[in-house]
Amino acid sequence: MVDIETVAGLSMKTDSKIVLLVVDGLGGLPSEDTGLTELETASKPNIDKLVGECECGLIDPVALGVTPGSGPSHLALFGYDPTKYEIGRGVLEALGVGFDLGPKDVAARGNFCTVNEEGIVVDRRAGRIPTEKTRELCGLLKDIKVEGAEVMIVPGKIHRFVVVFRGDDLSGDLADSDPQKEGKPPKQVKALSPAAERTARIVNEFIDKARNILKDQHPANMLLLRGFAKHPDIPTMGERFKLRPAAIATYPMYRGVAKLVGMDVLDTGTTFGDEIETLKRHWNDYDFFYVHVKETDSAGEDGNFGRRVEVLEALDRDFPKLLALKPDVLVLTGDHSTPARLKAHSWHPVPVMLWSRWSRRDGLKTFSERECRFGSLGRFPTLGIMPLMLANALKLSKFGA
Repeated sequence: MVDIETVAGLSMKTDSKIVLLVVDGLGGLPSEDTGLTELETASKPNIDKLVGECECGLIDPVALGVTPGSGPSHLALFGYDPTKYEIGRGVLEALGVGFDLGPKDVAARGNFCTVNEEGIVVDRRAGRIPTEKTRELCGLLKDIKVEGAEVMIVPGKIHRFVVVFRGDDLSGDLADSDPQKEGKPPKQVKALSPAAERTARIVNEFIDKARNILKDQHPANMLLLRGFAKHPDIPTMGERFKLRPAAIATYPMYRGVAKLVGMDVLDTGTTFGDEIETLKRHWNDYDFFYVHVKETDSAGEDGNFGRRVEVLEALDRDFPKLLALKPDVLVLTGDHSTPARLKAHSWHPVPVMLWSRWSRRDGLKTFSERECRFGSLGRFPTLGIMPLMLANALKLSKFGA
């Protein structure tokens, strides 16, 4: 158990700098052909050189056996108990695309998808259509009118978009329309409380009208909505941990969760190399940097083992550029596991390595799921990452007399 509130009370400002490098969906499972995970398969000499000087372990984003979404797993990394702060995916996506949510707004994250003639979902991501096509499709939907709410649609990256419903007495207490797997039809949005019945009718009216507009658009001939929510009240990282935090991430959802906890979201390019250049430009402006790498997760969801290996190897090639900045604390980990074999997020623990001048040296030879089992950090909740980073940055005062 991590007493994060006590940790927050011990936090203090210093000039030391922390870099949290989050490789999305990092944890994997062994290939059925080789018996090696993606991390074990990838050639990553720079990361493996540093791991010998690190403390290592395995982390569980929410709890043993629980498969987390990206929002909860990131909140845990940032020092927020994900079981206490349940944030709807729609809010994170809306903030990530720069939408200014108001008190009357309910946001949902959308996917364009492909359905067959029977209305069964055959591809939840419509082949990951390009962002330009998503903008075009959002333009087709922007004039939909529903009784009882104004509807606003904002395109995101590739097949993703945001829908915001604005009106009096709306509720985010709604079930998703996304069945979360192929082979099933989109669900009817249902109210999870009596107060949400009217909102459910509004959302289902929107979906019915969108279905009619999209029916001849292939492969994106339908949409799925999930993560309905209103903007929550959540303390910032500055308030909790006395940090000046910044986020370097390319995808809206991750920019959104960073903005939600009070990070400044920095403009950056699309590659890890671009993100390191952004880090360098802003190095003197902040003392906590969250750097996010997305493609490992996308490749895992596509079942593309080889692509996950390629992304890890590309990250390793640019890794020395990050080390050249000489952060006081560097953590490399993932938000959750997305094994290519499962083609989805999973409950498996995630490897983590922590370097500082004060960290113990576990002497591991390679950074992987198998090796990190033997690290001195052991297996612990992701929520424990923030206290460890703060302690190694000398940003925590002593507890008690």
